[in-house]
Amino acid sequence: MSQKRVSSFATQITRLGLVNAYLVRELDGFTLVDTAIAGTANTIQSVAQRTHTGPIRRVLLTHAHGDHIGSLDALASQIGGAVGTPVDVAISQRDARLLPKKPKQDRSLDPGEPRCKIKGSLPGANTPPAHLVTDGELYGSLRAIATPGHTPGHFCFLDERDGTLYAGDALVTVGGSPHVTGFGPWYFPFPRIATWHRPTAVESIRKLINLSDTVPIERIAPGHGQVLEGGRDLLETALKRAV
Repeated sequence: MSQKRVSSFATQITRLGLVNAYLVRELDGFTLVDTAIAGTANTIQSVAQRTHTGPIRRVLLTHAHGDHIGSLDALASQIGGAVGTPVDVAISQRDARLLPKKPKQDRSLDPGEPRCKIKGSLPGANTPPAHLVTDGELYGSLRAIATPGHTPGHFCFLDERDGTLYAGDALVTVGGSPHVTGFGPWYFPFPRIATWHRPTAVESIRKLINLSDTVPIERIAPGHGQVLEGGRDLLETALKRAV
């Protein structure tokens, strides 16, 4: 387990050297981006408490895969008990269908979606979302950006205060270089194996490149790998490797 300050507002918490969650400082406490794998809840809570910024107010999920929601139930229980109210859990409306445990989990495809099987670990959680994020909305200090491909309802989140893009599994930086999910690196195949539709993932990176023309992206904070300084240049590098 490791932790690292990655911007003036955020701390990266890493399990097994590969799985990241991020505590993002807000005026009223923290927004937590993803919850990492099971067994990470106590560490996340400990890091948050040591900063004396306040409690975790929101849990914002990039998507519903198990390595991003693994500690959701434990954290929701701990946080709710600490602040006396249920934690505000948010995920996209599309991936909210993948969040419950079976038999409530819905892996069906919508009309018009690529007819590819939804892949990856989907263990589900008992904690329901309190909010369904939509493309372009501001949740806490983070701008929600729909970036489907890895899953049908995958989202990235951009902190416009400092330009940090919390990329979830839209991008992977294991090895120190940016890759579109589903396109490497070869020695870390798990995001590729778990990616629903690679052409859609590529289009999502093009969307982020276009967005960077108007809203500066200063660094990439991925679900897997190190935080990389840079924005459009990193996105273009990843796109060139994928096409």
